[in-house]
Amino acid sequence: MTAPSDRRRSGAALVDDEPEITTDPTLPPVALTPEQDARDTRWTPLKIAGWVVVALLGGVAWTMLAIVRGETVNAIWFVFAAVCTYLIGYRFYSKVIERYITRPNDKRATPAEVRSDGKDYVPTDRRVLYGHHFAAIAGAGPLVGPVLAAQMGFLPGTIWIIVGVVLAGAVQDYTVLFFSMRRGGRTIGQMARQELGRIGGTAAILASLLIMLIIVAILALVVVNALGESPWGVFSVALTIPIALFMGVYLRYLRPGRVTEVSVIGFVLLIGAIIAGGWVAGTEWGQAIFHLDRGVIAWGIIVYGFVAAVLPVWLLLAPRDYLSTFMKIGVIVMLAAAIVVVRPEITVPAVTIFGENGLGPVFAGPLFPFLFVTIACGALSGFHALISSGTTPKLVEKERQTRFIGYGGMLMESFVAIMALVAAISIDQGIYFAMNSPAALTGGTVEGAVAFVNSLGLTGVHLTPEMLTGAAADVGEPSVVSRTGGAPTLALGLAHIMQQALGGQALMAFWYHFAIMFEALFILTAVDAGTRVARFMLQDSIGAWFPKFRDVTWRPGVWLCTAIMVAGWGTILILGVTDPLGGINTFFPLFGIANQLLAAIALAVVMAIVAKRGREYVKWLWIVGLPLAFTAVVTITASMYKIFSPVPAIGYWANHFRYRDALAAGDGSLGTPEVMNAVIRNTAVQGTLSIVFVVLAIVVIIAAVVVTIRAIRDGGGENTEDAAVASRRYAPAGFLPTPSERALEQEWEPLLAEERKDLARRGH
Repeated sequence: MTAPSDRRRSGAALVDDEPEITTDPTLPPVALTPEQDARDTRWTPLKIAGWVVVALLGGVAWTMLAIVRGETVNAIWFVFAAVCTYLIGYRFYSKVIERYITRPNDKRATPAEVRSDGKDYVPTDRRVLYGHHFAAIAGAGPLVGPVLAAQMGFLPGTIWIIVGVVLAGAVQDYTVLFFSMRRGGRTIGQMARQELGRIGGTAAILASLLIMLIIVAILALVVVNALGESPWGVFSVALTIPIALFMGVYLRYLRPGRVTEVSVIGFVLLIGAIIAGGWVAGTEWGQAIFHLDRGVIAWGIIVYGFVAAVLPVWLLLAPRDYLSTFMKIGVIVMLAAAIVVVRPEITVPAVTIFGENGLGPVFAGPLFPFLFVTIACGALSGFHALISSGTTPKLVEKERQTRFIGYGGMLMESFVAIMALVAAISIDQGIYFAMNSPAALTGGTVEGAVAFVNSLGLTGVHLTPEMLTGAAADVGEPSVVSRTGGAPTLALGLAHIMQQALGGQALMAFWYHFAIMFEALFILTAVDAGTRVARFMLQDSIGAWFPKFRDVTWRPGVWLCTAIMVAGWGTILILGVTDPLGGINTFFPLFGIANQLLAAIALAVVMAIVAKRGREYVKWLWIVGLPLAFTAVVTITASMYKIFSPVPAIGYWANHFRYRDALAAGDGSLGTPEVMNAVIRNTAVQGTLSIVFVVLAIVVIIAAVVVTIRAIRDGGGENTEDAAVASRRYAPAGFLPTPSERALEQEWEPLLAEERKDLARRGH
């Protein structure tokens, strides 16, 4: 543990004021004065008028979605409701958190400045770091969860995504990032061990490692389902690997520091890969080489995950971040603009029959709690806590930037989720259910899908074979039946909207495969980054007994820990690929529950930290306590359903015993012996993991509550922050500098120019 600062006495009553930090008088100021900050943020008639317009537009949008809605609702209101709510949440709610909970001090040096080593700890431009952070946190969750949850209707998911992120998801990301930064960039597991004691800390570390396996496996499963038997998609995505390698070499040796330049080149090469993919898929040799089944693709991703996690970060992971950040944000903004232009009418009900009875074919379970674990990453994600306490806090240049990066980055991911939801509900409901129902229900054929979907008795839905074959022909695919996983549905919805804005029907296939490649690039970034973070976590855990493992440059430790983690998530991936009930349909609820349990663990650790800071912080504990309480109730309730429900479509063990008894009795009505054995095996794995996850999470939450109560009673607790060090650098807090920040930047420019020359000389 690092030495406590003089701000408070260890284990004693706390003094809530920051220590006096004296900066170098020979340097320009390293932070704005309170007077400068107040001058930049003062209210003017123009600002007041602007925020009134934002509030009114947001209110109208929510009214149209939640109250006025008729037989159809225009998709434009989703965009306005989201953007206006995000703006208000960022400007006002995150400022409350900054003022009363985190209380950043730019006179204080961050770990990136104190420990700057050119490798792990590097002061990074806030805009570049925002892109890196967003690329790392944004995986399959905001794409897949909303698509699957669309079976329940548009309104519950919309409320959870937009309101949930403002009050829960962004709060977690911001606070974890800030408190990890104050502790030298420690992981959430290390923080739990320090704040909650041996039992709570051990449970948190174990839960984090196991949950990471599920998260990465589901991320990979989404890619497998998107690329399965799609030669166009396989070729295009395969080309992104050499493109990323070229970009890494280009940035490292050919044109160091030319980020924008290499990003433009990478984008052009990506478009070329998509166009070439269509040509290759139309050839006999292309079909022979790239028409791969899901099992082969799964093994390919497993090998890729290992190689990507052990390669130098600059060679593959960093350039893939550059590519994916431009692609992720660019495509989502482009889709939002297309929605505003096209203004598609949504015919999906606000709440469907499956939202009422909880027996939908895409996934089973009542709206509460399963909506809130199916839509995970777009509203609240425990995976983000691993990133916010992993690489990002080691790169933050100034403390006040954490609000922009942590809170703002999560708002952008929420916007991705809303766009995914709109894309999913913009296509015909019949086609949606044909695509997202598993092959066990549709038979995997057009005729079987038509019969099954029409048997659901949905109002206004009458699916025909021509609709399915026509949809497949439009996007250049042999079939769209049972293309589970969310990614194909999102791609079809995006193509449906984009072709109306740009290119018409002739470009449907291009837009579809553009979306598939966008999603695979989106998700593979999280697969290789997640594997690398998981390896760091395992190395740190083993390092408690064998210190050599904590040396991240020791190659045997790197290879061994990477192999262990890849073997873990790879095994779950293979189980999902071979699941007769549709791997994503049965595994995604476990992914959502595990992810939200990890979020509860992260919020519990933050709550304990805030309580330990002193009496002045206690009255603001509700900002962390409310999302923690809600998440704990949701995830524990969902876990109880999956463990104890007697309904086979919901309960893992009920389904397990149903298939086991049928197999023992020789009853073949549920499938062949091979199919039944696969279901028995998979449900046993899922049921066991559900029990382990919920027990570990409950242990951590109880430990956090005990520590919090003790800290409230004692007026504070032990301070585990790094000692305060005076900063010797300056940078603005947000994306655009204020007038005072711009003036201060000019004072620092000569010093920064000299620093850049020094870095160039050293080859960083």
